[in-house]
Amino acid sequence: MTATILPSMSSTHAQDPHFIALHGRASSLVLEVNDHEAPLWRYWGPRLGDASVPEMPLRDSRPLPSFMLDVDQPLTVAPTFGVGWFGQSALLAHRDGLDFAQAWTRCEVEWLVAGSAICLHLHDHVARLRLDLTLRLDGPSDVLVAQSVLHNLGDTPLDVQWLAAATLRLPSHCDTVRSFAGQHMHEFLPQVDPLTRSLWRKESRRGRTSHDCFPGAIATTPGTTADAGLCFGAHLAWSGNHQQTIEWLHDGIYQWQMGEWLAPGEGRLQPGQSLHTPELIATCSCAGLNGIAANFHAELRRRLNWPGGAMKPRPVHLNTWEGFYFDVHPGPVQELATAAAEVGIERFVLDDGWFHGRHHDRAALGDWWPDETKFPRGLGELIAHVNALGMEFGLWVEPEMVNPDSELFRAHPDWALQVAGRPLLTARNQLVLDISRPEAADYLFDKISALLAAHPIAYLKWDHNRDLSPAGLGDGRPGYRAQVHAAYALMARLRAAHPGVEIESCSGGGGRIDFGVLRHTHRVWTSDCIDALSRIEIQRGLLQFFPPEIMGAHVGTAPSHTTGRSQTMPFRAAVALPGHLGVELDVRHLGDDERRVLRDWIAIYKQLRDRLHQGRVWLGEGEDQLVWQAHGDEAASDLVLIAYRPQPSSLRYAPTLRLPMLDAGARYRVREVLPKGTVRSKERHHTAAFFDAINTADGLVVDGAWLAHAGLPMPRAQAETAFIVTLQRVA
Repeated sequence: MTATILPSMSSTHAQDPHFIALHGRASSLVLEVNDHEAPLWRYWGPRLGDASVPEMPLRDSRPLPSFMLDVDQPLTVAPTFGVGWFGQSALLAHRDGLDFAQAWTRCEVEWLVAGSAICLHLHDHVARLRLDLTLRLDGPSDVLVAQSVLHNLGDTPLDVQWLAAATLRLPSHCDTVRSFAGQHMHEFLPQVDPLTRSLWRKESRRGRTSHDCFPGAIATTPGTTADAGLCFGAHLAWSGNHQQTIEWLHDGIYQWQMGEWLAPGEGRLQPGQSLHTPELIATCSCAGLNGIAANFHAELRRRLNWPGGAMKPRPVHLNTWEGFYFDVHPGPVQELATAAAEVGIERFVLDDGWFHGRHHDRAALGDWWPDETKFPRGLGELIAHVNALGMEFGLWVEPEMVNPDSELFRAHPDWALQVAGRPLLTARNQLVLDISRPEAADYLFDKISALLAAHPIAYLKWDHNRDLSPAGLGDGRPGYRAQVHAAYALMARLRAAHPGVEIESCSGGGGRIDFGVLRHTHRVWTSDCIDALSRIEIQRGLLQFFPPEIMGAHVGTAPSHTTGRSQTMPFRAAVALPGHLGVELDVRHLGDDERRVLRDWIAIYKQLRDRLHQGRVWLGEGEDQLVWQAHGDEAASDLVLIAYRPQPSSLRYAPTLRLPMLDAGARYRVREVLPKGTVRSKERHHTAAFFDAINTADGLVVDGAWLAHAGLPMPRAQAETAFIVTLQRVA
C-alpha cells in the first residue's frame, strides 16, 4: 500500500489544491484537499496507479448548470447543512436554534500512520466546531475504517441531531443495494432494492443491533455476481440505534452515510465536550460478493481479542437450553454432561435456570448466584464433573436485564431504565437495567466476577433478550447510547479481570451481531431458530460480513422446537458443520444409531475445523436450487466444499456444479466426506462410478479447468441432503 500527495496540474483558485491518494491491494481512494473546506471526494473504487490523480481540480472540470448557486459545492467527506449543500448532511446540529448552518472553514491533514491512516481536522470558526475524521485503508484487506469525532469549541451547549461516522462516495453505475431484514428466529433475510433517484434509508431505534435492520449493506454494479463485478460494502460497528442512507446526487453519483441514530437529547454537548461516532467498516471489491466477504472477514479477524492472543480450535459445544429449558438440576445435568462427552463434546454450557429463584422466565433475573434448591452446594460439583470428563464449562448470563420479581429489583427499582410518568413496559417479563449507573455496573461485575473467580468457568453466553423501551436514565435523559457503551465497558472489565474467559454475544439469537460487540466477544449466537432448512439462509447472510469461526451453529432437535419441521441427523449436522459447531439437544434421549451418527459428524468437524475456520469462504448458487459454500486457503488449493439441496430436484439428471475459484491450470484430488463406514446408496439404473472413486482413500484427480468451467458431478439426491467433498491441489 502506498499514499501520495501530489499537486494538481491546474487550478482557477487562488491556492491550488492537492490530492491525497490511499491505495490498498486492489482498491484506491482519492480526495481533493483545499485549505478552506472539507476535502472533496474524487474517487473510491478499483486500484489506481500510485501516481494516478485527477488532471485538474473538480470545479475546473465541470461547468455549472442553470438555476443554481454561483459557487459549486461537490460532495465532500463531511457535507454540512445550510450553506449551499442540499443533499443529506453529515452533521445536523444547533445551539438553542442558532448556529444551525455549518461550513468547514479550514482543513488540516494529519498523518497518523505514514501511507495508511490520516486524520482530517475540519474547523468551523463561525459555529465554533471541529470535526476530526479518521480514515484508515488497510492494504492487505482493502478495508477502509472511518470514524468522526465532533468537538464543541463554543461557550454554549450544542445539540447534535445527526453525526455520520463517514460519508462515502459511490459511482453512478451502482444500481442495487443488498441489505438484510428479518425478525426473531429469521435473521439475515436478504433484501435487494434498486438504487434510483429516491432516497434509500434504513433505521433501527430498538437500542440494539436488532433482528430486523442489520447495520450493513452491499451496493452493486450491473453484472455483479458472487465471484465477479464491482461492489461496495459497509457496516457500522455499533450495537445500538443506527441509520444508513444512500442518496442520488445531481452529478449522478451516490453518497452513502452511516451513523448512530441519536434519540432527542442524546447528542447534547456541553462546552468542551466531544461526540465520538462508532467506526464505519467499508470495502470495495472487483471480485463480487465473495470478495466483499473476504475483506470483511480479514478485518474482523484482525480485531478479535482472543484469550492468549490467538484463536484455538473452536471446541465442540453443547448448550443445555433446548434440552432442559429452566428445569436444570445437578443429577440430570451431570448425566447429560456424561453423555455429551461420550459423543465428543468439548465445552458444556449450562444455560438459563441455574440461578437463585429461576424456575421460569417470570422471575429472578438480576440475582446472580446459584439457586439453593437446585444447587444446594453451589456449582462446584457440576463444574468438577464436567472438567473431569475433559470438557470446559460455560455459563449463561443476562446481566443487562432484571425481572420485577427479583431481589435486585425489589431492592433497587430505580435501577431499571424508565421514564417518569410512563408505564414500565416489560418484554419476556423483564426490564432493562441502567448499567450506566456505576453502582449497577459494580453490582453486576461483583456477582459475575465472583463466579468466575470461584470456578474454572471458561465461557459466558451473554444474552440480551429485549428491545430498549422506555430507555430513560435516572435524570430523565435518554439512555440508548449510554447503555451500549456501558455494556461494552462491563464486558471489557470482566475480560480484564478474567482474561481467559470467552464471551458469546446472544440477543434472542441474532439481535446483537456487529463488529462493535465483537471487540469484546468471540462468538455470536446466529439465531434462536436451529431448524436446518431455515439456518441455511440465515447462516449465508451472516457469512457476508462475519467469518465462520464466530458463527454459532448447532445440531438441534427433530422436530425443531421453533418450526416443528424435522430433518435427518446427517442434514442437521452438515448445516451446522461449517460454523462453530454445537449441539442443542438432550443426547441422553438419542437412540444408539443417532448417537453414533452424531459422534461421527463431530469427528468430521474436528478433522476439518482448521480448514473451515482459517481461510476464505466462497458462497455460490448452483443449478436446480443447489446452494454451496467452500472454505479453504486464499489460493483455493485445499478446500472443503459443502453443497446443500434444500428442495427436491426439478430435473431428471443432476447438473454439475461449477467452481470458479479453482485454478484452471491445476489438478485437484477430490474426496467425498462421509462419516466412517458410510456407503453411498445407489439408485436403480444409476451408475455411481464417479462417486465410488471419490469415496476412497485416494479419491479422484480431476482437472481444475474442468471443475471451474464444466463442473463437479453432483449426486442425484433427495431434498434436505448435503454433499461434502475436499479438493486438494496436486499439481
